[in-house]
Amino acid sequence: MKHTALEAVATKAWCSDGWICIRLDDGRELRFPAASNRRLKSGTPEQVANIEMICEGTGLHWPDLDDDLSVQGILEGRCGQ
Repeated sequence: MKHTALEAVATKAWCSDGWICIRLDDGRELRFPAASNRRLKSGTPEQVANIEMICEGTGLHWPDLDDDLSVQGILEGRCGQ
């Protein structure tokens, strides 16, 4: 599936010192504090670190916490507050 030029696509996602970090296919990296998201805030460090990329990199999923965020939404400042 081809993505539009405006669609943000993650190539890697990880948790580091309480921050969710995302590398995009254009080389940018995003970070936001896990504590800014109500579900991530309540998770253990292991649960927060268990991040899956979904929808060909346009979304992130935390299976242990039943939470999903779109990469575009994160770019726009919507981190699940």
